Amino acid sequence: MERKVAQAYLYDFYGELLNAHQRRIYEDFIFHDLSLTEIAQDEGISRQGVHDMVKRCTKTLEGYEEKLHLVSKFLDTKRRVAQIHQLAGQFRTSHEESLLDQIERITNTILEEL
Repeated sequence: MERKVAQAYLYDFYGELLNAHQRRIYEDFIFHDLSLTEIAQDEGISRQGVHDMVKRCTKTLEGYEEKLHLVSKFLDTKRRVAQIHQLAGQFRTSHEESLLDQIERITNTILEEL
């Protein structure tokens, strides 16, 4: 997964666990695509300070993911729902009962993991 997309997912799931200052800097870097220098000027800190903050925030968010796995579970469920969608489309045209069995297996797996 592209690094910025991965960081965005981590922030979406765990960003509220950062303090307001960390969130502001991380959002500026990840979502507003500001440079380290621009953020440093806005925040009144050094470029190195911004770099360290972004790195520390990323490490913190990755640590939450290592423990909780919310992003990976979300992405896996999203992938499975896409499979269900595809199988449902195939069923509309073919009416193959085996497709319903596949859909049922996938939905059971999702429900067991929730």
